[in-house]
Amino acid sequence: MPPTTVPPPPEAFNFAQHLLAANASRHAKAAFVDDLGTLTYGALDERVRRLAAGLRALGLRREERVLLVMQDCNDWPVAFLGAMYAGAVPVAVNTLLTADDYAYMLEHSRAQAVLVSGALLPAITAAMTRSDHEVAKVIVSRPVAPLHPAEVEFESFLQAATPLARPARTGADDPAFWLYSSGSTGRPKGTVHSHANPYWTCELYGKGVLQLRSDDVCFSAAKLFFAYGLGNALTFPLAAGATTLLMAERPTPDATFHRLTGGVGGAKPTVFYGAPTGFAGMLASPNLPARAQMALRLVSSAGEALPADLGERFKAHFGVDIVDGIGSTEMLHIFLSNRPDRVRYGTTGWPVPGYEIELRGEDGGPVPDGEPGDLYIQGPSAAMLYWGNRQKTRETFQGGWTKSGDKYVRNEDGTYTYAGRSDDMLKVSGIYVSPFEVEATLVQHPSVLEAAVIGKEDEEGLTKTKAFVVLKPGSAASEAELKAFVKDRLAPYKYPRFIEFVADLPKTATGKIQRFRLRERERPAAAH
Repeated sequence: MPPTTVPPPPEAFNFAQHLLAANASRHAKAAFVDDLGTLTYGALDERVRRLAAGLRALGLRREERVLLVMQDCNDWPVAFLGAMYAGAVPVAVNTLLTADDYAYMLEHSRAQAVLVSGALLPAITAAMTRSDHEVAKVIVSRPVAPLHPAEVEFESFLQAATPLARPARTGADDPAFWLYSSGSTGRPKGTVHSHANPYWTCELYGKGVLQLRSDDVCFSAAKLFFAYGLGNALTFPLAAGATTLLMAERPTPDATFHRLTGGVGGAKPTVFYGAPTGFAGMLASPNLPARAQMALRLVSSAGEALPADLGERFKAHFGVDIVDGIGSTEMLHIFLSNRPDRVRYGTTGWPVPGYEIELRGEDGGPVPDGEPGDLYIQGPSAAMLYWGNRQKTRETFQGGWTKSGDKYVRNEDGTYTYAGRSDDMLKVSGIYVSPFEVEATLVQHPSVLEAAVIGKEDEEGLTKTKAFVVLKPGSAASEAELKAFVKDRLAPYKYPRFIEFVADLPKTATGKIQRFRLRERERPAAAH
């Protein structure tokens, strides 16, 4: 149960209105800064209410969905909060997906409108041609080509609407937004969150653990469509009255350094949210800035387990600890974390106040300290359900508890150490990758007979995908050829980073591939 020191939101509650009201006195202060300019809190308020009015004018009704396929920029928070203000439900999705993925999400969510970045419009156009589902309007942020009659430019859409005077009268437990969560098999799951859920993550983690301040400048390498990035760069900073830098491009080391050293608008972030893969890339960069070039006071990490050595090397160079934690799409944000003033590298820290943690064995009972168990979480920010998927909902949301799919070990000092996944899912650069999906793509190549994909640690101790490939007799294929083949058919981040050609794969008597045998083969090589 949440601590009594944090009052629950009222029964009638609209989270978008809650954030706007909290910042009513900050009219001229910068809320968001992207490469093209600054969005003040006053302008955010007006534009959110204009977007809400525009959606209402399209005929959108309460709880109808709006697909949000946008790169991080000042239009993103306007779109997300505007839809919620209107009582609609924004469905924020990964910008790295394929047209087939978007076609599925359009149909599954039954989205009545699409808010999309101009650079991503071709994928959405292709998705709509492959789907029987029709949308009322496609609203394009920063178009890069002339628009068709069914499309309207984001700015024109806003200016044609009179700001909505009052928000939709939503309840704290009403659906507010969706995020898609990947699974080990099958299609991604539409994870439904209430208006109260981001309130709780702001209070318990943004304020309670990170202790964000109104004078902070925040920058997140994780994008807004991630649950982690949504808290980092939107809900947490707005709840604190802070300023956020938004970046549309990939968070390469150079792009990240450009922001951290004040290259955008002169503002230097005081809070940086990243992931272990990104931190490793930063430290390995030949353009690594000196500590004095930055203004960091707080650094957060999530998405994958942080190797202790990586955290220690980052602290040695930048003089700031990395506060590592774990969250999930289902819990919306971090529920187990180190603290800014209490970091134990090699662990994921302690339960966030307001959340309970249990480690359970195969029999469902508790496991003793020092032994791995399945991680279960109880807390007020748990999702309501997976849309249209009763079986997975019941497997994951068990009474007041949420099964994470991770295995952890509890240490004597009350910290928790990551012990792997409960299934075969891989976390690569903070994004789940299904080995089954990569295998199924590899075997489509005319030269490939069989394939098995596992996680392999690189020299930084971070997980990358490795494929073991059996070629058909008399056939040939190169590593580069197979990587390109997968990249052409799946989202680019899913391709195998390592490929090893083998004569056969270890299997059970019934012919099932034994991935654990392949993982055992990799352990000696990965030890360091």
